[in-house]
Amino acid sequence: MKISFSIVAILFTLVTFGQEIKNDTIKSSDQNLKFNYKSLIIPSILIGYGIVGIESDGIKYYNSEIKDELNESIDEKVSIDDFSQYLPFLSVYALNGLGIQGKHDFKDRTIILATAYILMGGTVYSLKTTTKVERPDGSSNNSFPSGHTATAFMGAEFLYQEYKDISVWYGISGYIVAAGTGFFRMYNDRHWLTDVVAGAGIGIISTKVAYWLHPMLKRSIFKNKKKSNKVAMPFYNGNQYGVGVAITF
Repeated sequence: MKISFSIVAILFTLVTFGQEIKNDTIKSSDQNLKFNYKSLIIPSILIGYGIVGIESDGIKYYNSEIKDELNESIDEKVSIDDFSQYLPFLSVYALNGLGIQGKHDFKDRTIILATAYILMGGTVYSLKTTTKVERPDGSSNNSFPSGHTATAFMGAEFLYQEYKDISVWYGISGYIVAAGTGFFRMYNDRHWLTDVVAGAGIGIISTKVAYWLHPMLKRSIFKNKKKSNKVAMPFYNGNQYGVGVAITF
């Protein structure tokens, strides 16, 4: 199956990157961010469930049952998910602005976030164009996976990684917001359960890999040879993912 092969290729690439990082000794603040195969298990299961659900009649039936249950309860759509998807990762910058310092400084956490966003956005876009799953409301054929949910869970894992040493509740709150985002994607008849579940897995795994890649990227690309101010922020305009970069010397 073409889709399954794509997922296997993605996971193999992530594991290869992780092994390279594991074997690399880097003296930095990221020294404790070691590659851990076990942390890939849950997001991989989530992605796998979504992939299997594309062809499984049983899972498709379950998707339809949930859609029908939600449609019976919908009085009007709530567009909060268009904004809540960004709340977890924006919370990291807000907390730092309030003086609650996370694991990394502005530059490093922005590099990590941009890397996670590129990984997540590229994976979501590739799967949307490959799978061509019809949305529950019939508006288009790019339902799988949920980009909103992937963005939210990417941010939730980002929030967790930055603040887990201070309080695990920061991460828990981020995951609650992310789960709510996924729920409202289904409530608004924009996604199936499988879309949301797979999106969650993609978001989590993208952030984990971004943290593992960061020491290597920092050493090979973002060297501090010259002092300059760089800001890189990901964006999503409803149709496209990207990263805006501003550099002043």
